[in-house]
Amino acid sequence: MKISQILAVILALISLSLPACGKREDQTESEDHKIVVTSPKAKDVIVTERYVCQIHSRRHIKVRAMQNGYLEGIPVKEGQPVKKDQVMFKVVPILYKAKWDAELAEAQLAELELKNTQSLFNQKPPVVSANEVALYEAKLAKAKAKAKLAEAEFNFTEVRAPFDGIIDRQEEQHGSLIKEGDVLTTLSDNSLMWVYFNVPEARYIEYNKTPAKEKEEQKIELILADGSKFKEPGKIGAIGTRVNNENGNVPFRADFPNPDHLLRHGMTGSVLIHKTQKNAIVIPQRATFEILDKRYVYVVGKDDVVHQREIKVQRELEDIFVIKSGLGVDDRFVYEGIRQVRDGEKVEHEFHPVDQILAHLKYHAE
Repeated sequence: MKISQILAVILALISLSLPACGKREDQTESEDHKIVVTSPKAKDVIVTERYVCQIHSRRHIKVRAMQNGYLEGIPVKEGQPVKKDQVMFKVVPILYKAKWDAELAEAQLAELELKNTQSLFNQKPPVVSANEVALYEAKLAKAKAKAKLAEAEFNFTEVRAPFDGIIDRQEEQHGSLIKEGDVLTTLSDNSLMWVYFNVPEARYIEYNKTPAKEKEEQKIELILADGSKFKEPGKIGAIGTRVNNENGNVPFRADFPNPDHLLRHGMTGSVLIHKTQKNAIVIPQRATFEILDKRYVYVVGKDDVVHQREIKVQRELEDIFVIKSGLGVDDRFVYEGIRQVRDGEKVEHEFHPVDQILAHLKYHAE
């Protein structure tokens, strides 16, 4: 084949490809200018509020010595669960036992003296007066009271658990000389945990206005420090009586059962409160834009003219905004192509149903 023929074939191929290339460019340009319009959606949404929290045992006390002396025995170990009235510490009881025995002997002596005086009073004629009998009765009552006091002091040499719980670190060891009031350990009742967190004043007012039935339906979860979710659900147990003037927060307490004793006093985490907001107005986040900390959308009128409108966002959820004010279900707004429109201009657009858009947000989010 001659060179001239080869050149002719090449030119023919180039001429055939030029219209196709131009067509693709025109299609791309047309697609770039496609504007999609939709409308807000009124639907029930689950709103989640997250608060940093401190986890406390329902009962967490310091166990103190009730008598002076040496620690004779410690029948429990650190971290051990104990039952109510179980002995945790023993103080040398010799002196207290001797005092108790002495007081018991005094009470027995006073009882014998009273019986002898009553026998003399019952004789005919009485040998002693009624006042003398009353005097010995009072003496016996005093002796019995002192004996009971000595018994109590003796019993205080054994430090018992006031409730079921878990023992913390032992502050004193076997053989230590302790004084009345010294801290021996701490005891925690971890069967139910009190989780404290702070709620902004506005959220507190909103919660207070919520009907009782909706409060009961709220789902409360606990996220632990490692990011895992605690398996037991919680419920609001108490609300503080005053607002912190420094940060405007109100203290809340959520109660969580702790059957496996996973939670311990002093742990941290986050409380999640899930509640349903009925008939909320929602729009895709990508349909909005910000100017000087204010959020706007382009609303399309009946004459297909777009106007910039400020909106107030009540809550931010995944891919969508819950609108507080600025839009209604009858409005139409630009969903795609907001960078290609200008306030006050008439636009050509396609209307897509909002349900279709909401169903595919995760796949088409910019």
